[in-house]
Amino acid sequence: MNIYQELKERGFCYQQTDEAAVEKLLTTENVRFYVGFDPTGNSLHVGHLLPVMAMRLMQKAGHTPIVLVGGATAQIGDPSGRSTARPIMTLETIQENVNCLRNQLKRFIDDSDGKAIFVNNADWLCKIGYIEMLREVGHIFSVNRMLGQDSVKSRLENGLSFLEFNYSILQGYDFYILNRDYGCKLEMGGQDQWGNMVAGTELVRRKSGNEVQCMTIPLLMNPATGQKFGKSVGGASVWLDPERTTVFDYYQFWRNCDDSILPELMMKFAVELPLEECRALGKCENINRAKEILAFEATKLAHGEKAAQEAFVAAGTRFGFADPEKKVKTTSTIMQVDAQSVSADFPVAEIDPAVFDEPTGLTIPKLIVLAGLAKTNSDGRRLIQGGAVSIDGEKVTDPAQQLTKEDFANGSLTLKAGKKNFRKIVLK
Repeated sequence: MNIYQELKERGFCYQQTDEAAVEKLLTTENVRFYVGFDPTGNSLHVGHLLPVMAMRLMQKAGHTPIVLVGGATAQIGDPSGRSTARPIMTLETIQENVNCLRNQLKRFIDDSDGKAIFVNNADWLCKIGYIEMLREVGHIFSVNRMLGQDSVKSRLENGLSFLEFNYSILQGYDFYILNRDYGCKLEMGGQDQWGNMVAGTELVRRKSGNEVQCMTIPLLMNPATGQKFGKSVGGASVWLDPERTTVFDYYQFWRNCDDSILPELMMKFAVELPLEECRALGKCENINRAKEILAFEATKLAHGEKAAQEAFVAAGTRFGFADPEKKVKTTSTIMQVDAQSVSADFPVAEIDPAVFDEPTGLTIPKLIVLAGLAKTNSDGRRLIQGGAVSIDGEKVTDPAQQLTKEDFANGSLTLKAGKKNFRKIVLK
């Protein structure tokens, strides 16, 4: 099985400019290909990982990824998949986000010895003048064709600014520059990027005469929530930054995935495991062991082996291990974890003692919010009313209950809010 066939088998192929040409390209050449990420925040979330996993597979097959972080296009904002315009960020915020995303992406993509190329489109888009850009590429882009793109049509009713309308031109120009300067022959991205990507292939052909291709990856929906994959049940994104989503919560996100989507997640996100093994685990009778393996592999990629071991042991110690005798066959390094030798604990939330002196004091709903287990006090109260909250094993029934410093006499307390959401609470 060649790399293109594996990408198809794992479900990474949605649409290609020329399927036969893409397969030939990937099986006869060492191809430089690119994927772009706009730094609209200081962290990637799980929903960003589909193209990252595809890049890992391509790199393992000997191809060279060009990882583009869009310091210039983030100043414009991609209208694809959005009903309203993105907020305008300061240049300082964008640069900070660029640095954060590059560091996160380097956990997944090996850039040693020229195995990958990292670029920022601000290096060329911020240096070209407006009139120069219009004269160079303006005559190539058809307004009629641009109006036909899904990303544009879906916004016309609610309003699309001229700023956002230009995004497709800039993304297309990225492909032209990467083809001209780096020999890039393929662009990969989400299916909602199709119009922007095709604009790039057309620009390259018209400007240089070179034939290039693009391939989109299908969006992944979570059947349990009806949302794009990467959102938790509460609707919040699951981030790669451990300051925003703890390693334990990251592991638990994968461990608690919906049964129906497990086979697809195993194929797409456990890419370090052989294809046949992923297929078998997706149909495993011990579905909870398969979920442990998926969660371990996903956490290992994002946060490293040690962090994955600690999250696995912490979850297993609290909720039980799905396969303590290790009967399910796997090549995952989860098989090498000795729960007795791994030091693991629940995520810790530090509380400032000054909160006790505030007019409202420290109520349980406020504690739940400070611990990061709910967004608002109202959400915290609903959890209590639903019988989902306990402190040190004792169920909380009164949303107005106050905590004092004496409750921390042992140095900490354990807060549970929901079935599998725990925090060790300590005073700073």
